[in-house]
Amino acid sequence: QVQLVESGGGLVQAGGSLRLTCTAFGGDVSKFAMGWFRQNPGKERAFVASISYSGGGTYYADNVKGRFTISRDNAKNTAYLQMNNLKAEDTAMYYCARDRPGTSWYEGSPLSFQSWGQGTQVTVSA
Repeated sequence: QVQLVESGGGLVQAGGSLRLTCTAFGGDVSKFAMGWFRQNPGKERAFVASISYSGGGTYYADNVKGRFTISRDNAKNTAYLQMNNLKAEDTAMYYCARDRPGTSWYEGSPLSFQSWGQGTQVTVSA
């Protein structure tokens, strides 16, 4: 059973940058799409970005396009989320997951993903 572990979160000022890392243990995720989502208390988990198994296809939520970049290194069993020009509204717990086979993962629904990590907190001060 693959385990995903996120890291790289922290406190940053508005306009700053962070790079989140999602590393898979106990399984090979190179054949799966990967996704990043974020969630605040009392709110639904929201799609941020996803990437195909090869890295050739990437998808972003409208509110992060042009600021965030998703990438992956299959040799390291790892996915990344580079976040630039951070805004206060980017504050959330960030989670990574791998796609659930047979689903339209590129549409960004959390239901199309599984093997969620424990999350890493990103806090952006205004």
